[in-house]
Amino acid sequence: MPGVSNAALPPQWHDLVAESREARSHAYAPYSKFSVGAAVLTQAGNIFSGCNVENASYGLTICAERSAACAAIAAGQQDIVAVCISLTGTPVPCGTCRQFLYEFNPAMTVLIDDLNKAEDAEPEAVLLSELLPRGFRLEG
Repeated sequence: MPGVSNAALPPQWHDLVAESREARSHAYAPYSKFSVGAAVLTQAGNIFSGCNVENASYGLTICAERSAACAAIAAGQQDIVAVCISLTGTPVPCGTCRQFLYEFNPAMTVLIDDLNKAEDAEPEAVLLSELLPRGFRLEG
């Protein structure tokens, strides 16, 4: 629901949206025809992007959010502060992605970028903990 969250847009939100939309253009979605782009922002101010990559064995499909987060982690940056998801409609992360992202920061800001809106239109911002109120992390 718009207007319910306490999340604020990060100052780099324009860059996050642009990177997420660009990543979407590289999506591999021959089965669903549903291309998704995502970009994550780390505490250091770096942006990493990813897209969905489908597979004939649907369980092996990789979502854009996890692809972007894995790019950040592979670069040694686990401190994700925001994620932007870009697609047509209401681009909220699936349950798997919500739990995956929760591992790295339950207070992460999620930017919902509907491609039906102009690129410079502010995306909705919500806290990941609001999208996954009972997420969990194992303490090691």
